[in-house]
Amino acid sequence: MTDEKSLRSLLEAVANGKVTPDVALDSLKDLAYESVGEFAKIDHHRQLRTGFPEVIWGPGKTPEQIAQIMEVMRLRNPVVMATRIESAVYTALQSKVSGLRYYESARICAIAPPTIEPQFCGEIGILSAGTADLPVAEEAAVTAELSGFRVQRLWDVGVAGIHRLLSNRHLIESASVLIVVAGMEGALPSVVAGLASCPVIAVPTSIGYGASFGGLAPLLTMLNSCAAGVGVVNIDNGFGAAVLAGQILRTAEKLRLASAAS
Repeated sequence: MTDEKSLRSLLEAVANGKVTPDVALDSLKDLAYESVGEFAKIDHHRQLRTGFPEVIWGPGKTPEQIAQIMEVMRLRNPVVMATRIESAVYTALQSKVSGLRYYESARICAIAPPTIEPQFCGEIGILSAGTADLPVAEEAAVTAELSGFRVQRLWDVGVAGIHRLLSNRHLIESASVLIVVAGMEGALPSVVAGLASCPVIAVPTSIGYGASFGGLAPLLTMLNSCAAGVGVVNIDNGFGAAVLAGQILRTAEKLRLASAAS
């Protein structure tokens, strides 16, 4: 249902009581993508289906393409985000997209309000093993904040100096979901999961010496964790970890509201 006639017929059916709003909503969930030139199709209803709007993947796109996509998306979304944007690309985008903000450590560009109030209960705690893991950890943190979640950061608490982690156990105990980012041997998520009562999302990074194989070694460590309650995303995927953490909190909120209504 992508043509105006079909959409009007559906809306008239709802207005006349022939179709319930719930049935109409199901019909509209797959509606509305918009072509941008000959290089992109924007999925405007992704947030309606999944809870999160479409996000622009920066690498492989020219600044002109990114700018055109952002301008189309901003007409329907209060927040428009592009990931993996290097500083040179941001410089090129500044003259093309007004009101663009750049989160340098996270390598994220966004059109967003100056402040975004948390829209969901709970808190996402994000831990990094080392300073070199910060680009991935910040990608997760900024993604979560722009998506309307409350975030608490704790950087450089890897297992090589375990006392740094243990002196911050209050963050682990207060979090609703934890994202743990680590390279090298990738042991931190297992240690954290042994202390936490909430889900732990492990993010391996490509940081490490030769035998870490560009993040494969920490990935395998995390997949083989002996601690329960650890889920693992792909190497350097801070964005994916943030979306997964957000889905956990959104599902918890949905269940809470359903329970209160029953």
